Amino acid sequence: MAAFRANEGAISTVEDDNGLKSDDVLNVVRDDLDAIGFDVEEGKKEEEKIHRPVLFGENGEPDLQYEVDGYHEGKRYGLEVEASRAVLGNALYRDLIQAAVMVQVDTLVLVVPNVYRYNNGGRTTESRAYEKSRDVIDTVYASGRVELPFETLLIGY
Repeated sequence: MAAFRANEGAISTVEDDNGLKSDDVLNVVRDDLDAIGFDVEEGKKEEEKIHRPVLFGENGEPDLQYEVDGYHEGKRYGLEVEASRAVLGNALYRDLIQAAVMVQVDTLVLVVPNVYRYNNGGRTTESRAYEKSRDVIDTVYASGRVELPFETLLIGY
């Protein structure tokens, strides 16, 4: 997606740990996402978040909603930007399941670091978050045991 490619120099994890959290990455690409029609989470206050309905109750009001980092109504894209938790904290699995039950999400755009570096007992350890995420997603689709009702666009930064 062009919004991430246009900001690659500021967010890339390929050469070095940029120290950015997922909210930081979202802030860097926010204007470019806005320009192509995404509603983007603006902060952690309830009114700044983007919600997608899951279950409905009386009068068609949502009984259950999940938060997403962004949503494109016209294309029905749900956007999740992850950092360290993508693989290490299993956020990838949560994102896949939550997107599967959200209303009007036809494509999950999942954005993860190419490499996540962290201190592990005094030494730097690398996690190949993009490769691991790709392997999980490919396995889910290839196995045929779980049928996801959306396409997945995986972006590494």
